[in-house]
Amino acid sequence: METILQFCKSEYFNLGILVINILLLLMFVISTITLNNSKKTYKTLIKKLGRSNNIEEMLKEYMEKVEQVDKSNKNIEVYCDSLNKEIDKCIKKVGIVRYSAFKDMGSDLSFALALLDDNNNGVVLNGIYSAENSNIYAKPVQNGKSKYTISEEEQIAIDKAMQKQ
Repeated sequence: METILQFCKSEYFNLGILVINILLLLMFVISTITLNNSKKTYKTLIKKLGRSNNIEEMLKEYMEKVEQVDKSNKNIEVYCDSLNKEIDKCIKKVGIVRYSAFKDMGSDLSFALALLDDNNNGVVLNGIYSAENSNIYAKPVQNGKSKYTISEEEQIAIDKAMQKQ
């Protein structure tokens, strides 16, 4: 017992107690700072939410809104996918050739116009101009070809349209 009392009276014991007290003081200061930061965050949150409302009810409302937005986004994605499929069928490629259908005509007043989609489907129009009248003929195009006889100018217009991306 006397050994313990002598140790308690020694400088090492007092130094150890001092170090422990300093460590406890540091832990207290850090805990106080952390608690104050948490209080500030909590007060800010409460101010944003409002004091009269129940936080749990507000969180439920926000979750419902998030679910509604998620459903809306899914609907928008489905709609965009359908639009992308339809866009492939739209006319995107155009090829035009002007030419003189008759040798006695002065300028290139006739034309062949190819209007194609991404799959090279569409129509080729041939407008033939003469002094007496003007006619336009339309021929369907499937995969860059027509089941009707195609003139040289119409084929050039189709080829020009198919070269465009």
